Amino acid sequence: MKNKIAPGVTPEGGTTDVPRNTILRGDCIEQMNRLPAGSVDLIFADPPYNLQLKSELHRPDNSLVDAVNDEWDRFASFEAYDKFSREWLAAARRLLKPNGALWVIGSYHNIFRVGAALQDAGYWILNDVVWRKSNPMPNFRGKRLTNAHETMIWASRDEGAKYTFNYEALKSLNEGVQMRSDWVLPLCTGHERLKDGNGDKAHPTQKPESLLHRVLIGTTNPGDVVLDPFFGTGTTGAVAKMLGRDYIGIEREDRYADLAAKRIDRVRRLDKSALEVSTSKRAAPRVPFGQLVERGMLRPGEQLYSMNGRHSAKVRADGTLVGGSMTGSIHQVGAHFEGAPSCNGWTYWCIRKENTMVPIDYFRQQIRDEMGA
Repeated sequence: MKNKIAPGVTPEGGTTDVPRNTILRGDCIEQMNRLPAGSVDLIFADPPYNLQLKSELHRPDNSLVDAVNDEWDRFASFEAYDKFSREWLAAARRLLKPNGALWVIGSYHNIFRVGAALQDAGYWILNDVVWRKSNPMPNFRGKRLTNAHETMIWASRDEGAKYTFNYEALKSLNEGVQMRSDWVLPLCTGHERLKDGNGDKAHPTQKPESLLHRVLIGTTNPGDVVLDPFFGTGTTGAVAKMLGRDYIGIEREDRYADLAAKRIDRVRRLDKSALEVSTSKRAAPRVPFGQLVERGMLRPGEQLYSMNGRHSAKVRADGTLVGGSMTGSIHQVGAHFEGAPSCNGWTYWCIRKENTMVPIDYFRQQIRDEMGA
């Protein structure tokens, strides 16, 4: 994939179109400021960690550890790093749609400073997620605890804003158990780790695809635009393409952008059926019970029966039920009979068809199927 040039350049140097599935080369803040406001659904940011390494790091056998000592990770002071953080976070927030969200990952060196800048910029923190590495690098000097995790912050653009959260999909990934905020995943190793011409790591902080898979499945939908302003070797783009999302990558180092482009070219986008994920029933379109009556699926005067067979109620023309002295919605009448504060009438009530009890939810699902939901 060649580096595309964004179409529709404005007189101010910005773009009127969203350059989907493109790697933009250059400074991330400058490139973000050229993109149209409110055009991105999700941002995944893996900024420089400002590791503040003072000397080389050696293993017990005196071999050199391939640590992060690149120029792009060096800042003159904490003040310089904070200024950089504020600038890229402001540029990123301008690009998010009202229901957009941001993920940013870091280590103890920088994540607390980034978190404060993020809140100051107006983002609203939804979760902090601990990525616990199942195969962390040891602390070779033996002077500190093994640094076995990194922290991710998930934040919406504004307080109270809506955002995408595919709760059921993440639950399915976790064998039916609610996904927690501590994720045990391995470092990027083996066949996934990109190498340069000498067989060395192409990038010192390449993130594993499993991490991005979980983020994108949980907080985006197919067709969403995902921006990564620190694209590196393109893990975000590779996973986005595979999962049917569109990406925009920004990378100032040509050697990384070239590797990312070649990597993404090799990725096959999954077919539509493979991209479908488990959804919450609450996410499905609302169908009023009265619509079943209007459409003749249930007739006024027909008798409904509770699933346990103990109670019955009659359907009225306005979509309410009457059972004994109680009149109300399918939920209210069910709750009254059970002496409960609430009741899901869709799963509580049935209709008898040819000596078979059919839940009324069956008819609601027929309507949803017609709606393509």
